[in-house]
Amino acid sequence: MIDMHSHLDLYPNPLAVAEKTNECNSFTLAVTTSPRAWQATSRIFSPYKNITVALGMHPEIVQQKVGELDLFLNLIPKVKILGEIGIDGSTRNNGNFQLQKKIFVTILIEAEKFGGKILSIHSRGAGEIVLKNIMKYSKNSRVILHWFSGTIEELKMAISLGCFFSLGPAALLSRRGRELAAKIPLDRILPESDGPFAMVNGKSIFPWESKQIHQSIANIHKIPERQISIQIKKNFDRLNES
Repeated sequence: MIDMHSHLDLYPNPLAVAEKTNECNSFTLAVTTSPRAWQATSRIFSPYKNITVALGMHPEIVQQKVGELDLFLNLIPKVKILGEIGIDGSTRNNGNFQLQKKIFVTILIEAEKFGGKILSIHSRGAGEIVLKNIMKYSKNSRVILHWFSGTIEELKMAISLGCFFSLGPAALLSRRGRELAAKIPLDRILPESDGPFAMVNGKSIFPWESKQIHQSIANIHKIPERQISIQIKKNFDRLNES
């Protein structure tokens, strides 16, 4: 099993969850919310060979973490994957939108200096501006749009840019989510949990439950689940090609 976006450090009992995740999943990307969180989480999860910790600067808390930007930039050469990064266009974050954009662009530019990185990107309510900046600044990075919820036109633009899309069980609960998923090429889909924040039936999704999307996608496309599983493994391998 693969989970391309989990806040593994934020579960109520992260070490127990990490241990089971490491046993159940062949790969789990533990995204972080700040560079200091990355430093702590990397140390804690270092014994687990099937867990990779991504360097993050979550757009919803950039105002509190802007003082850590220099640390983030200094750490970029040490990591392969950056996440969670991006821009959040929700009304509650209007006050720091320009700061979010400035930090996001700075990160994209710096990532390119090191040949590009794998990027797990948040784009809620900001699809167009996120994609325009990816097009402008990310020539060598490989982009994964986490829980993409933009417009059909934004989806078409993302597909044309070669983006991958990480989808979780919670993202496919709504009709809108399933409609978007149906329009994503099968060779661009990756699984995620987005736990512990993403929930199904009032319960947090765990990283080993991200595989639930295999059956959901198979149902949407009316094809065997095994075909989806094989395709997702190919997508993961292609994402990680050097």
